[in-house]
Amino acid sequence: MRVLANDGIDAAGKSRLEAAGFEVITDKIAQADLPSRIGEYDIIIVRSATRVTAEVMDGGNLKLIARAGVGLDNIDLKHTGLKNIPVVNTPNASSRSVAELVFAHILTGCRYLHTTNREMPADGVGNFNSLKKLAGGGIEVQGKKLGIIGFGRIGQEVAKMAVGLGMEVLVNDYREREFELTITLNKSYQQHNFKVVLTGQNLPQVLSQADFVTIHTPGSDEVLGAEQLSMMKKGAVLVNCARGGVVNEPALVELLKSGHISFAGVDVFESEPPIYTDILRLPNVSLSPHIGASTAEAQERVGLELADRILTFFK
Repeated sequence: MRVLANDGIDAAGKSRLEAAGFEVITDKIAQADLPSRIGEYDIIIVRSATRVTAEVMDGGNLKLIARAGVGLDNIDLKHTGLKNIPVVNTPNASSRSVAELVFAHILTGCRYLHTTNREMPADGVGNFNSLKKLAGGGIEVQGKKLGIIGFGRIGQEVAKMAVGLGMEVLVNDYREREFELTITLNKSYQQHNFKVVLTGQNLPQVLSQADFVTIHTPGSDEVLGAEQLSMMKKGAVLVNCARGGVVNEPALVELLKSGHISFAGVDVFESEPPIYTDILRLPNVSLSPHIGASTAEAQERVGLELADRILTFFK
């Protein structure tokens, strides 16, 4: 079996596949050249950069498509059904990394780090006292309400962290039911693990009550358009570490400018690199270049989980 890991694969996952007799090639093939080259391979592994289109699939005889990550929006799933090509992904590996980035953005905004990190290198001497006064008006997250839209693995991981930080968690999910979560502590304290029960609410309820809102819905369909964003509590914070298309960027920009939304943390964009660049220039936005799952630990877990999924499939 020849495997094209077109967006790369962690060394641990590559080694596991090679130990089982797979040949793993990590030399990247440009998107335009994939249809004419894919016939050389039995399996393709992609992250988010490579698109597995109908044209790509028709160019060869793939036995399996593997996505190193959660979302499958860069794979033409309708055509995989027509071609009868199975698809596997790694839904478990990156949840912790994405959840930690959510709180990196939240805490950055709460303590004005997005402002001081930009301005202190150039003006930290002459404007020190003014920056200190500005950033000294920060807030704590303890006692605040965090609304989580989409309560899959990542949303649940965010909730566990929020509980640990003393926040009240509000949940919106297509399943409006009770969720029981186990808060897993460091191994030194695991005898004190505990459970919490959260009850789902409808979207307007969550948006109108939450001090902070973070979205973790699957796919890239718009969930927070202008109407939904305007339902948010005045002065609330929005974080998007899901997909760029789930939040209407122009509407978000207008509400950030007006102050209705006080701050946003943005890791993903409708187009990447961003075409609508207004979001990049606002002073009340913390920005990252789609790195939610990009930690050393997550990539190792992704590589190993993906290798196991491939090996299990062919067994």
